[in-house]
Amino acid sequence: MIYLDSAATTLQKPPSVARAVKRAVSTLASPGRGGHGASMLAAKTVYECRELAARLFNAPSPSRVIFTSNATHGLNIAIKTLAARRAGCALVSGYEHNSVMRPLRAAGVRTVIARSEPFEPESAVFAFECALEREDAAFAVLNHMSNVFGYILPAERIAERCRERGVPLILDASQSAGAATVDMGSLGAEFIAMPGHKGLYGPQGTGILLCRGAADGIIQGGTGSDSASDSMPGFPPDSLEAGTHNMPGIAGLREGIKFVLSRGEGRILEHGRGLMAMAERELAVIPGVRVFGGRDFCRGGALSFFIDKMGCEEAASELSLRGFAVRAGLHCAPEAHRTAGTFETGTVRISVSAFNTKRELCGFADAVAEIARLA
Repeated sequence: MIYLDSAATTLQKPPSVARAVKRAVSTLASPGRGGHGASMLAAKTVYECRELAARLFNAPSPSRVIFTSNATHGLNIAIKTLAARRAGCALVSGYEHNSVMRPLRAAGVRTVIARSEPFEPESAVFAFECALEREDAAFAVLNHMSNVFGYILPAERIAERCRERGVPLILDASQSAGAATVDMGSLGAEFIAMPGHKGLYGPQGTGILLCRGAADGIIQGGTGSDSASDSMPGFPPDSLEAGTHNMPGIAGLREGIKFVLSRGEGRILEHGRGLMAMAERELAVIPGVRVFGGRDFCRGGALSFFIDKMGCEEAASELSLRGFAVRAGLHCAPEAHRTAGTFETGTVRISVSAFNTKRELCGFADAVAEIARLA
């Protein structure tokens, strides 16, 4: 199988990740729950992972690196914290995932979509500038990289506009973390949420929330600290990490972040861009295939297309029969499809990791050409 679904989860990991997970199962106990060796080793592993993440994303300190079960968990904490503290509406881009839109709705927050021309950075900035003029703008949530199209939004410029207006920003770095530069210091974001199992090459069930200030936990319980109190500790990360840590996951995530730091985000991003540019060129000349991109398209390691006269799910099934794992449909991001005009059809998406090759993408393009001829 040629795996081209890394925007959902990276299946191919550095070998060190699997080794760390296996070792953790038999060597790491619960951090903060004892002074014995297995607990102390777990605490050391947890701190090292926080330290590496703080370095990679320029977080204020390791204590501001909060472990979550996924990006959705982190986004729920961030959204519900700001929704409780700031009255008004939330400004969002036209590329948001359901992990943003559903928590906003559940929290009863009115949303204003800063809808822009598809894949136009200047239009995206202008749309946010207009939305930020609203007196009731409470906070903003921005998808850094579209999980559907791989389009990288101009986060730095939008973050600057938010700072100028005093509007806190939540950055959804689900697709960009580990590839595009995510610098909490320069962005000035209040929160940045990301999964561990995508561009950070960690196991499923891991995630990180970077917090600039205080946040309200959505789960309360034991932390191993301040045990005499019936309230959660008032300091991070303990205030947001109730219950037993996912030690095999964190141990694997630590190795995944080490891999990203050693390989370099820029190198990983350019690898993905190169593969997607090649795929776009190959697909664009196949009759009956429409590719979403273009010369000035600022892209990461994902690409969407569809085949005329063939539904996206059928096309994905045909590709699976030929040994290619892709994703089809709305990709949990209907707003992105509304922006691009593909809400009625959906798209077929391919997405790559640091381990995919040009040869794999050439074979994929040949398979699409064959399927398109049969449509």
